[in-house]
Amino acid sequence: MSISSTLVEMRKIQVITLFPDMFTGVFGNSMMWKAQKDGHVELTTIDLRQFGLGPRKAVDDTPYGGGDGMLLMAEPLFKAVEQAKKNDTNAKVLLMTARGKRWVQASARAYADSNDSYIIICGRYEGYDERITTLVDEQVSVGDYVLTGGELPAMTIVDSIVRLIPGVLGGENSAEIESFSDGQTLEFPQYTRPENFQGIKVPEVLLSGNHAEIAKWRQENSQRADSTS
Repeated sequence: MSISSTLVEMRKIQVITLFPDMFTGVFGNSMMWKAQKDGHVELTTIDLRQFGLGPRKAVDDTPYGGGDGMLLMAEPLFKAVEQAKKNDTNAKVLLMTARGKRWVQASARAYADSNDSYIIICGRYEGYDERITTLVDEQVSVGDYVLTGGELPAMTIVDSIVRLIPGVLGGENSAEIESFSDGQTLEFPQYTRPENFQGIKVPEVLLSGNHAEIAKWRQENSQRADSTS
């Protein structure tokens, strides 16, 4: 029996970004849309630009000490987080940054199980005023590579959390048999109809009805994550 969303307080995830339109398609489709419709989660964006300074709503400036590029200023970010906290006082603040803690499946599981709500800050330009980190509970990285901003990492984080919220995927075991669910192995190969497609046949064991042999085959054909290229 699935766990009803009415048994726990619906968690909220707010994303602070200069490009809220980037999230419209992601939050408004598929599993994300259904999770919101069914009352499991509330996903919203906060436009950092509305907290910009002066008539041009400036959110960035040159760094002290010189250097290329622009930094997000502290004041607009502080104001945006303050607004997000008004919406959800106890929400934890995450900062998308290359120097953050590496996000893995265990991270997604821990965040999904915690029942906490989150405020996610998306960086842009060459970085941000370091003083913003005084508001941050955790700095997070999705990998050792450079992206234009924190929007794509934020989408990744939100997706990986939301799909693990009880009831979102539907089947009780849907998330348990997936790749990396145990932190080590990739999901076993799977097949559906027809049994024979262009001469490529479904393994006989999967058609046998012998659940013990099927489980054994799946175990043997699950690939260790550290063995992949």
